[in-house]
Amino acid sequence: MDSFTLISKYYKPKSKAFLILLNHSQAVTEKAMKIALKHSELNPDLQFIEEAAMTHDIGIFMTNAPDLYCFGDFPYLAHGYLGCELLTTLGFPDHGLVCERHTGIGISKEEIVQKKLPLPVRDLIPESVEEQIIAFADKFYSKSAPNLKEKSLTDVRKAIAKFGKSNSKRFEEWCELFL
Repeated sequence: MDSFTLISKYYKPKSKAFLILLNHSQAVTEKAMKIALKHSELNPDLQFIEEAAMTHDIGIFMTNAPDLYCFGDFPYLAHGYLGCELLTTLGFPDHGLVCERHTGIGISKEEIVQKKLPLPVRDLIPESVEEQIIAFADKFYSKSAPNLKEKSLTDVRKAIAKFGKSNSKRFEEWCELFL
């Protein structure tokens, strides 16, 4: 899969949305690859990580996120499952699962029902080591930040804590595994 070509199919090259997505995806990919290379004992699929990290947010164009220059019909939270549907249709279902499961630190079926989130009612939690590495790396970069500076671990922990103890626990498990 040529990620750049795939992204260019849905985002006008050099547009603001394209540049935001590309810059964010490259930063996440770089961090994910560093983690994967540091932890060869986990036997991560490096090619898959590179491809899936580059396309994990491909679905944002279908959402209404004006600060990202995306003017679609769906709420931003839906970008993961929308990206999954898109990549699955194109023949990349495993890449699609990364899209679907990377949001937040993962979202449980119970959270979706309890909070009435605009998501399919199923567990959207990273499972494979590759999914976990990409979701973890993604937490350190914001698409809306103007300079893509990596967030500190303290800032990421604070942001995740807002979503409950189970999310903080999962993040801490990832910290132990990946840092």
